[in-house]
Amino acid sequence: MADRVWFIRDGCGMVCAVMTWLLVIYADFVVTFVMLLPSKDFWYSLINGVLFNCLAVLALSSHLRTMLTDPGAVPKGNATKEYMESLQLKPGEVIYKCPKCCSIKPERAHHCSICKRCIRKMDHHCPWVNNCVGERNQRFFVLFTMYIALISAHALILCGFQFFSCVRGQWIECSDFSPPVTVILLIFLCLEGFLFLTFTAVMFGTQIHSICNDETEIERLKSEKPTWERRLRWEGMKSVFGGQPSLLWINPFAGFRIRRLMLRAKKGGPEFSV
Repeated sequence: MADRVWFIRDGCGMVCAVMTWLLVIYADFVVTFVMLLPSKDFWYSLINGVLFNCLAVLALSSHLRTMLTDPGAVPKGNATKEYMESLQLKPGEVIYKCPKCCSIKPERAHHCSICKRCIRKMDHHCPWVNNCVGERNQRFFVLFTMYIALISAHALILCGFQFFSCVRGQWIECSDFSPPVTVILLIFLCLEGFLFLTFTAVMFGTQIHSICNDETEIERLKSEKPTWERRLRWEGMKSVFGGQPSLLWINPFAGFRIRRLMLRAKKGGPEFSV
């Protein structure tokens, strides 16, 4: 199941995921065609254009990997009598069965009513990525929030420079669009950038705090007493991001093999949760 394409068929989540892409594309349009291309400073346009578009690609790639990666779903319906009898349990050992998806519930797993599955180390269900954030895709979600925060901050800085340039000079010359259209596009981008920067920066900080304390958001809200051996700080970070600190930590393409994914998707088809 983990090798197959994962996708949640939830109407609200799919709308939110599409909106995320449209908002990023809108920001890229305003930055590129309203602010950078009309600029007379070639190097200013080139450097900021390359930087913004690279961050946008990384953000959307992280979004896709968060959305299409199995977050750690427990096999549905595996809590059969035969399977439970085949388990060699130690004296006093207890296993839990989820009454909703009829699966054996591992430690720290929680049932998601939207995914209709039990998810290992489930942190929360995020409609913006149309998926749960769990054991297997938390890294990509952290990268998504980080890159969205970065492009939002970059867009706000560019908007500030653009307003200053237009006020100091001539509005007609600072953009290929008419002054009223330019103002409307820039104001909307500022609002979008401020809201996204605030939201994703808070989420990024919350996720890093949870990883360093080895405690999911659900466990924190429920004030669950840890029955597991906690991996604190760097051990938790290495567990989520994999290995020692390196550039691979911030690379959403790391470990992604298109050919293998296509072969497995063709062989088994996508894994849907309905």
